[in-house]
Amino acid sequence: MQSTSIQELTENFALFSDWEERYRYLIDLGRNLPHMDESFKTDEYLVRGCTSQVWMVLSVDEEGCVHIAADSDAHIVRGLIAVLLAAYQDKKPEDIIALDIKSYFKEIGLDQHLSPNRRNGFFAMVERINHFAAGVSSSTVAGVSSLD
Repeated sequence: MQSTSIQELTENFALFSDWEERYRYLIDLGRNLPHMDESFKTDEYLVRGCTSQVWMVLSVDEEGCVHIAADSDAHIVRGLIAVLLAAYQDKKPEDIIALDIKSYFKEIGLDQHLSPNRRNGFFAMVERINHFAAGVSSSTVAGVSSLD
């Protein structure tokens, strides 16, 4: 899957005149995500605080960038994962921590159009990513898959 930047997603969401079209776009984003290997769909990688099941594996590459692999059993949540990947995938930990995800969330309209449960799940994923990024140091060995 070709990665999409925050800017591209924001521009794409702005093209749609109503939320139903944006919602369909979000679901399409999720459909384009690669599926996670079943061996990672365990309690160890389960994100707590999500209504749907969400699994997330976080790692650091040799350049010190955070890599995220995530999946869900719900189409809309897979779309939310795609939004998070646009924001965080292959970024340096300090850039992840500095990103104002709430402003981005608001800018694309998710703050007004997601149920409280979906919103809570989205921010549970954000919290897990930020926690991992905060724990990553310059001496981290490439390929570490979790700091929980």
